[in-house]
Amino acid sequence: MRITTKGRYAIRAITNLAMANSDKPKPIKAIAEEEGISPEFLEQIFFRLKKTGMISSVRGPGGGFRLARDPKDISVKEIFNAVGEGIDLTPCTTMCEEDDALPKNPNAYTASGCERTAECLVHDI
Repeated sequence: MRITTKGRYAIRAITNLAMANSDKPKPIKAIAEEEGISPEFLEQIFFRLKKTGMISSVRGPGGGFRLARDPKDISVKEIFNAVGEGIDLTPCTTMCEEDDALPKNPNAYTASGCERTAECLVHDI
C-alpha cells in the first residue's frame, strides 16, 4: 500500500484543524504555511473534504475552514476516500467495496483471482 502526496496532505490538514481545537475558522493560507503545502493544492483537497461534510468553510474577513464533525468521528479511511485515495490491502477489497458496502456474497468475487475471499483474514480489515 502506497499513500500519495494528496493523501498525506489531507491527513495533515485534517490533523491541523483538529489540533486548532477551535470553533473559529482557520484560514487556508495559515494551514498551508504551517504544513508546508501549496495553498492551491490544499484548496483542491479542501474542496473534496468539504463535499463529504468533514469540514466546513466561512467566507469573508475572519473566514477559513474548521472541522464540521468531532475529530474522533473521522477515520483515516474516510479522509482517503474523500480525496480519492484507496487504502485497500488486497485487490478483492478494491473490487468489493462500493459506497462502503461489503459484498453480500464474498464468493462472488473470486473472479479477482483470489480463491480465499470467504476465509481471508485481511479481506474485512
